Amino acid sequence: MDDTARQTRVTSSHWGAFEVVTEGGRIVETRPFAPDPAPPAIPAILPAAVHHASRVARPSIRRAWLASRDRSGRGDGDYVTPPWDEALDIAAQELDRVRKTHGNGAIYGGSYGWASAGRFHHAQGQVHRFLNCIGGYVASFGSYSTGCAQSIMPHVFGENFLTLTYEVQDSYATIAAHTETLVMFGGINPKNFMVSMGGITEHQTAGWFDRFAQTGMTRINIGPQRSDAPDGCDWLPCRPGSDTALMLALAHVLEEEGLTDHAFLDRYTTGWDRFRPYLMGEDDGSPKSPEWAAPLTGVSPKKVRSLARRMATTRTLITVAWSLQRQEHGEQPYWMSATLAAMLGQIGLPGGGVGYGYGAIGGIGKDFKPIGGMTLPQGQNPVPDVIPVARVADMLLNPGAPYDFNGERRLYPDIRLVYWAGGNPFHHHQDLNRLHQAWLRPETIIVNEPWWTPTAQRADIVFPATTPYEREDIGRSPLDDYLFHMPQLIPPVGEARDDYAIFSGLADRLGVGQTFTEGRDPAAWIAHLYAGLMDRGRAAGIDVPTLDELRARNWVKLELATDEQPKPILRRFRADPTGAPLKTPSGKIEIFSERIDSFGYPDCPGHPVWLPPTEWPGAATQATPLHLVSPQPGDKLHSQLEAALADVDGARPETILLHEQDANQRGIASGDLVRVFNARGAVRARARVTGDIVQGVVALPTGAWVGGPGQNMDANGNPNVLTRDVGTSRLGQGTSAHSALVEVERL
Repeated sequence: MDDTARQTRVTSSHWGAFEVVTEGGRIVETRPFAPDPAPPAIPAILPAAVHHASRVARPSIRRAWLASRDRSGRGDGDYVTPPWDEALDIAAQELDRVRKTHGNGAIYGGSYGWASAGRFHHAQGQVHRFLNCIGGYVASFGSYSTGCAQSIMPHVFGENFLTLTYEVQDSYATIAAHTETLVMFGGINPKNFMVSMGGITEHQTAGWFDRFAQTGMTRINIGPQRSDAPDGCDWLPCRPGSDTALMLALAHVLEEEGLTDHAFLDRYTTGWDRFRPYLMGEDDGSPKSPEWAAPLTGVSPKKVRSLARRMATTRTLITVAWSLQRQEHGEQPYWMSATLAAMLGQIGLPGGGVGYGYGAIGGIGKDFKPIGGMTLPQGQNPVPDVIPVARVADMLLNPGAPYDFNGERRLYPDIRLVYWAGGNPFHHHQDLNRLHQAWLRPETIIVNEPWWTPTAQRADIVFPATTPYEREDIGRSPLDDYLFHMPQLIPPVGEARDDYAIFSGLADRLGVGQTFTEGRDPAAWIAHLYAGLMDRGRAAGIDVPTLDELRARNWVKLELATDEQPKPILRRFRADPTGAPLKTPSGKIEIFSERIDSFGYPDCPGHPVWLPPTEWPGAATQATPLHLVSPQPGDKLHSQLEAALADVDGARPETILLHEQDANQRGIASGDLVRVFNARGAVRARARVTGDIVQGVVALPTGAWVGGPGQNMDANGNPNVLTRDVGTSRLGQGTSAHSALVEVERL
C-alpha cells in the first residue's frame, strides 16, 4: 500500500458504500457511490472521525486498577500506557485468574455487532470466538433493537423474528403492486432506512414511496411525529404507548360492524374465542371501543371507525416499527397487530397482512435470492448462562438473584470480568446513571475500541482497535446484492491493532493460539471464508467472482434480484394450513397462546391486552408532564462518529423537539438551551419548536456521548440518562426506552 500517493477507492459500511480519497496515510475526503440513488450524508464526517484526537493511541491500563484493583474510579481515573506485550500479558493473566478462580461463567462477553460492515473483522464474532476458545462466557439473547419481538413473535407465528422480518415479509415491489392501504404504526422513517446490518448500497426506500403515491395508495403514519414517515403520507397523531389501545379499537369496529373475516379466523388461527370476550368487554365490562380508546390515544372515534372500514374493504398492509416493542409491555402491540391483521383475513395475500420493521433498516423490503454472507465460526460455548441483552445492569447489580424470562425462572450469574468489543453500552443502555453504578461491580473490565467512548473511559484495560479503513475485509450483507472488497485504505492510527491480532496475542498467552487462529492470518481467513461464499453462489446459480477478481474490481453487483420473489411460509400456509402448518403448538396463528398463558405472567397474559405503561402520557404528573421518545439519530449510526460530530459548531447539545404549546407554556423558543430532567437524571439540549409532534411529547435522539460520572447534568444530551431500565415484561425482558416521563425548562 502506497501511503503517500493520492488514491480513490470504494469501501462499504453499515450506511452504504462510498468513495474514499486518501493521501499521505490519511483519509482526506469522501464522495458518494455513483450507483446509489440516494446516498446518505453520514460519510462526510469520516475523515475527521478516523483521525480524531479521541482515538485510543496505545494500550492503556487504569492506574488505580493496576495498583490495587480499584473499581471506584472508573470513568475518572488516569491511565498508564505500557507496551503491547506487557498489556497483553496483564490482560491474559487477569483472564486466566478469573476463569480459574471463578469459572468461565464469571466472564461476560459483550458486543453489539455494528462495529464494521466487514465480515471477517466483525467484532462480535471475534470476541465470542476468542472467549469460546478459553472455555466460554455468559452470552446475551436478542438485541436492543428487537429483543422483545424476538421473544413474543415465535409464540404467535412460530418463526424466529429475524426470519419473519427478512425472509417472510413482502418486498416493496409486491406492496407497490397490490397494497391499497398502508397503515404504519410507528411510521417508516426515512433516516432509519439509510443503514442496515452489513451495509445497504442502493438506498431505494424513498423511491418506493414515490411509487406508492403514484399508484394512489393510501399511506397512513400513526404515531407521535409527522416525520416518522416520508413526506406526502397522511398523519394520524397518536400518543406513544397507546398503539395497542388503538389496534383494539380498530378490532372492535371490525367485530361490531360485521367486518371480521371469521372464515379466516376459523381456518388459520386459534384462540379467537378466548380473545373476543375481552375485546367486546364481555369479561370485564369494558368494551374496547373507539370511545374507550379515545382518551388513551388522542384519536377521535370517528377517525378510528373510518380507518377500520377502509382497512376491511381494501388490500391492507399493517406495518409495525421496531420502536413499538421498545416500551413497557412492548409485546402487546406486536401481538395485537397480528390479531388485527388476522381479523382482516389478509395474512398470506400479496401486499396484505402485517409486517414488522419496514424502514427500521435499509435492507427490509428488498427482494433477491439469498446466498448468505461470510461468518467467522465462533465455536461452541460451554457456559449455559444467557441473559436478555437489555438486562446487563440487572445482572451486574444482582448476582444470584432470580428473574423470569420467556417461561423460565433463571438466576443472574455472578460476573467478575466483562470483555466488551464492538459496542458502546453507555450510549444504548437505559438509565445510564444506574448502569454506571452497575459497572463498578465487576473486578475487571476490558475493552477493544478505536475511540475513547464513554465505555472505554470506564474500562480498566483498553486496547486500541483499528477502524474498518485500516484493515482489509470483505463487505457483504444478506440483505444486499452488492459485494465489496474493502481494501486497507490507511495504516493503523497510532498503535492500533485489529481485534484478530489482539485476540491472537491473548490466545497465545492462554495456550489456545492454534485453536483460535487455526494457523491462519487475516488474509488466509478472508480467502477461506470467501471460498465458502463462492461455493454457495455456485449452488444458487449466481456468478461470484474470485477473490483476486474482486480485489481488482473493488466491488460487484451480484445477480440476485428477482421479479416479486414469492414468500413461501405464509403463502404456503394460506394455501394449505394443514399440509404447511406454522411452527406454533397449534400449527396456526396464535391469538391466544396456551403456552404463554401457562407462564402466569400478569404483565403478558395469554392473549393481547391493553396494559398502560408505568410512565406514559396517561400517567403524567406535575413534576414530569411530558413523554420522552428517543429515536435513532439521522446523522450517524448509533453513537459512531460522535467524537467528530460533537466538534461541529452548534451540533451539541443534541436537539429536542417540543410541540408549540408545550414550548409556549415554558417560555421556550427554537434555539434555546434547555434542561430535560426527571428523578433519574438531567441532560442539556437545544430546543426546536414544531407543530409536527403530539402535544405532551418530546423527542430527543440517541447517540450523544454521555459524560463522566458525578455530573449533575449531561452536557451533550443523551436521552438514556433519563430512560427507564426495566424489562418490557417477564416474557420479553426487552428494553423499555420509550416509556419515560420528563420535564423541560429553559436554561
